[in-house]
Amino acid sequence: MKNSYRKSMLLFVALISASLTYNAIAAEEESFPVLVKRLQAEKPAFAKRQQDLLVLRYDLADRPAKGTTMSRGKPVQDGVRVKLPAAVTWEKLAAMSPEDIKKKNLWPLGFLPLPHPHHEAGGMIFPKFLIDETKKQTGRDVTRFDLDFDLPDHFLPEFPAPIYLTTRPDLGDVSQGKLVTLVNFNELFKDILNPKQLEGLRLLVTPFPQQQFNATEDRRSLKAHEGVACLDCHANGHTTAATHTVGDIRPNDHRHRIDTPSLRGLNIQRLFGSQRALKTVEDFTEFEQRAAYFDGIPADAARKGTNVLERGSQVHFMAEFEELLDFPPAPKLNVFGKLDPAKATEAEMRGQEIFMGKGQCAACHTPPYYTDNLMHNLKTERFFNEVMINGRKASADGPIKTFPLRGIKDSPPYLHDDRLLTLDDTVEFFNLVLDSKLEKQEKSDLVAFLRVL
Repeated sequence: MKNSYRKSMLLFVALISASLTYNAIAAEEESFPVLVKRLQAEKPAFAKRQQDLLVLRYDLADRPAKGTTMSRGKPVQDGVRVKLPAAVTWEKLAAMSPEDIKKKNLWPLGFLPLPHPHHEAGGMIFPKFLIDETKKQTGRDVTRFDLDFDLPDHFLPEFPAPIYLTTRPDLGDVSQGKLVTLVNFNELFKDILNPKQLEGLRLLVTPFPQQQFNATEDRRSLKAHEGVACLDCHANGHTTAATHTVGDIRPNDHRHRIDTPSLRGLNIQRLFGSQRALKTVEDFTEFEQRAAYFDGIPADAARKGTNVLERGSQVHFMAEFEELLDFPPAPKLNVFGKLDPAKATEAEMRGQEIFMGKGQCAACHTPPYYTDNLMHNLKTERFFNEVMINGRKASADGPIKTFPLRGIKDSPPYLHDDRLLTLDDTVEFFNLVLDSKLEKQEKSDLVAFLRVL
């Protein structure tokens, strides 16, 4: 390994060691004004720590792909953005064994787990465009005074996302280009949904108390707060890449950053939660309200205002609407979820062949929806030594559910913790993890195929 990369790693470790240690003083032990002043004073140092990490890991330039956009026209970002160690190529890395990569410390930093924007503090955090539009429509401010979202907007899903319904595919995008909130949901959907489904949607856009957004002084909003709604994270039934830290892992440094998945195609999914393997979306909804909203701490839920939903008349109504959310149109796919040769390019056809064969993608992501509804352990710890990264201990990820790949170009960034910014990054990652030995052209063709799913 070249000295420059070794120096980068030493700098990386020093950054962690020298960084501020989050002072987890309970809110009751200091007044709210003192808490706000302290956390606001600490905020710039932690923000710089995270941005330094992102620059060390990734090429963050805004570089759109030619001829490829998301469903409403936002450009898809092009190219591999994960930075390699000096004098190492993807081809050289793919020729090495996991043991050699680990021994020589050559696993790309961007393939390590990505920490929360402030991992020691954790909690829900939203991109600014969601914050601004929610405040404009409803007056509710989901800004945190102690931290901001970290990833650049051009790597995030389009906003507001279109909404497609399984029951009314003839209508196309039923959102009319608007963010659906408590203010406008009835106007937009009263003539499309039945009363039960409409009530389910109302509950999905209704804010309820949450760990960081509540009416107690143990919160991270400047004003006492109504809370957050399900469709704050899953805006328009899709995602804004809003993030959190998983509530069911301890100690804190082992907790994963959570990518907010799209709710599109929920009707074909059978596992919920990236690692929890909850069996129905109703189970997941109850889990969120009783536990995840409050960091898995029942005492906090009781004190801050947990909303215990009634299964028959509320949870089922919410689930009924969620299961109407469809994947975006994929005009090049046939009824079996595979390419129509009359519509696909040669590169896309070659990419499909790689996906189904040499790339080993279809072993987990089976057509027509490109999921097997199972969990798999990628065992990425084969490639790197355990290391602390901005308060997050990078170690074994464990089993992760297989997310559907239909409409995948609309849902960056990728993997369960957002560590992969582009589909190109994702192909390079899995080429190493699965030891697929793909050539450069094969990788390019595979990306072309993924973009039309």
